[in-house]
Amino acid sequence: MIDRSIDNLVKRLGDSLPSGLRHLHQDMEKNFRAILQSSFAKMDLVTREEFDIQRAVLTRTREKLEALEKQVAKLEERLRP
Repeated sequence: MIDRSIDNLVKRLGDSLPSGLRHLHQDMEKNFRAILQSSFAKMDLVTREEFDIQRAVLTRTREKLEALEKQVAKLEERLRP
């Protein structure tokens, strides 16, 4: 997804070059792509897929935690005189 976004952005940047710089189009696109990839790498971004997986893990963890909290509450209730 990030690569596709970078490609779209690089294309738009390349298309926005003034007509006098069209002969540098390919070189500029390579440079744009390298700069964007480097910048995104420094941001430590995750893909949508990785995000969705972690969200699912967190949801299951919360459900288990809630079940354990209920179980502990029942056990504490049984221990009270």
